[in-house]
Amino acid sequence: MIEPKCAQCKTKLCIVGVKDESLLPSYCPILNHKDLIVEVKEKYKDKELNNFFQHAAMREKECYDGKAIREEGRIVPLRPRIREIAEFAKKIGAKKIGLAFCSGLVDEARRVNTILEKHDLEICSAICSCGALDKTDVGLTEEHKIQDPKEYEATCNPLLQAELLNKAGTDFNVIVGLCVGHDMLFTKYSKAPVTTLIVKDRLLGHNPVISLFSRYHQDLV
Repeated sequence: MIEPKCAQCKTKLCIVGVKDESLLPSYCPILNHKDLIVEVKEKYKDKELNNFFQHAAMREKECYDGKAIREEGRIVPLRPRIREIAEFAKKIGAKKIGLAFCSGLVDEARRVNTILEKHDLEICSAICSCGALDKTDVGLTEEHKIQDPKEYEATCNPLLQAELLNKAGTDFNVIVGLCVGHDMLFTKYSKAPVTTLIVKDRLLGHNPVISLFSRYHQDLV
């Protein structure tokens, strides 16, 4: 299999339309996975999947000021991501939204809860320390504790977060600052679709994109 390396591509012709395949890089999926592209395209014909996908696509357009694009050629965004999540929930008929949040973002989770409730959504939330398990209860040693190794230190519990929201019957779940790895486990075991509102970046105030551009963080990445 010739693996895709789209991040390295300089042409990005798939964005504007491919008129000449000879201009595509050797690792382009358009060249190497024609059958797979057709196979995946067929999957969008599934009624439930297509309904979900189409609402996502419509949300994308509604996030921009159409008048500014048509009359001035300017791309003007209209809504922050949390508003997009609320509006998307309405589009797909979702009523109950799950929040899987980190104990370090309690205030942020509370604010998210309040905002989504204002959109007439029912919110079910699970903190990462739910279950009150000590780190040693799940195979970690005292050396893995951040503070006093002899004292109770809660472990993150993404599997329980997922199961609690599964039992609550959420329509989709929102991650608010789960740790790297724990977010993956939560997503894997969540029965409902998962989106992320906040990613955890302890150093950069949960804004990891800064480390890609700031010269003050060059030695950290």
